[in-house]
Amino acid sequence: MNMRKVTAVFPAAGQGKRMHLPVNKAFLDLDGKSMLVRTLLKFSAAESIDYLIVVVAADEINTTQEMLKNESGLKPYVVTAGGSERQYSIYNGLKLLPDETEIVLVHDAARPFVSAKTIDEVTAAARKYGGAIAAVPEKNTVKIVDEENRVTATPPRQKLWEVQTPQGFRKDIIMAAYEKAAAENFLGTDDASLAERLGADVRVVMSDYRNIKITTPEDAIIAAAFLREEKSKIKGSK
Repeated sequence: MNMRKVTAVFPAAGQGKRMHLPVNKAFLDLDGKSMLVRTLLKFSAAESIDYLIVVVAADEINTTQEMLKNESGLKPYVVTAGGSERQYSIYNGLKLLPDETEIVLVHDAARPFVSAKTIDEVTAAARKYGGAIAAVPEKNTVKIVDEENRVTATPPRQKLWEVQTPQGFRKDIIMAAYEKAAAENFLGTDDASLAERLGADVRVVMSDYRNIKITTPEDAIIAAAFLREEKSKIKGSK
């Protein structure tokens, strides 16, 4: 049995409030395919990925399964119910990890433009160091502000990174991190923040600025532009 498999978990139980949608934003249509399907296809095309765990709201499981069952090109997958918070949804997904899983990647379903290169490099770094996160250098100046909106510090930009997903970890590390968080009722900002509480070695992997998270109507406009560009490249290569 292969004990080095890589499983990707996709939290997709959001309700799309910031997108002003009446349904889960993961079902948003992007040029004929849902955002969720586009994201899963990106991971299915990555050589390092073996298995997919999709986490949606309990009342959306049947809808999601119907959406995926006739989609060609997907790696083996399972769909399960999420929780009231992203962290709880991911924990539900982690409980379904195949026994042979060595590396776990967690990726936002709302990031359909992630590259196979980023996926594979995060996987490799997680295997080498224990933890790895996709990120890009911060382009803007960032201020630290107090409760009265007074600027208290300006951290050096060269030390700041904008964190994305996927975030990858050895199975034992991510499971221990989530178990500790659950036992202590700790709610983190991302998966890495839970691993960091264990003292895990988490490394940054250079991603790219196209790996956006689609959360607002403005993001959907950018996504449409990316898709037009991708289609024009495909036509140009024929």
